[in-house]
Amino acid sequence: MTPAHARESRGSDSVRSRHIADTLRDEILAGDLPPGTWLRQDELAARLGVSRIPVREALRMLESEGLTESFPNRGSRVLVLSLQDVNTYYRMRERLEPLALTESLPHLTDHHIADLERIQGEIESQADVKHFLLLDRDFHMTTYAGCRSGHLLAMTERLWNSTQHYRRAFMELADPHRADIVNAEHRLILDAVRRRDAEDGERYLSGHIRRTRVELMAHPELFSEEG
Repeated sequence: MTPAHARESRGSDSVRSRHIADTLRDEILAGDLPPGTWLRQDELAARLGVSRIPVREALRMLESEGLTESFPNRGSRVLVLSLQDVNTYYRMRERLEPLALTESLPHLTDHHIADLERIQGEIESQADVKHFLLLDRDFHMTTYAGCRSGHLLAMTERLWNSTQHYRRAFMELADPHRADIVNAEHRLILDAVRRRDAEDGERYLSGHIRRTRVELMAHPELFSEEG
């Protein structure tokens, strides 16, 4: 193989890896691949019609995003968390996300505010858990869109990824009236964002995350003892 062909091959594998990672990420976040599901390279390669090389790289990407975990001589599986793990992750979110919001506020535009209004309107008319989770994530990530710290945003997204399954499982058990509480909290956050009030924004957001953590901790049946 010539050097040019080698570079082309590596480039093709890189594109395939990103596509594979996109596919698996969507399946994990949607709940189609629940925690503990083993991701066998040969099985994935056969299912997706690719070689094992881009699959291996895609699994590395997903592990760096907090979606999978790997074990020597055993392979990779969808990340499993214990109740204590999720408690810790949410406590991290309580501290990191208000910082991301504060860093974001000076750089948010009227377009971002309009997007938040639209997203929240869709959340309030949405009863399906799967779509609610997508919109909820979109709402919060839009409030952080002005944050200039790539490291802070990457850590925030990793924590969201890792706890997605447990949010979904809880939402499927939650009282329907919980949606009213979520919507009221979102409206408070949105009002603070509109006013560019970092103090109120931090207070409302940390309380919003803390309440979810407390509610999750009341349902130990959602968690694996293995995590």
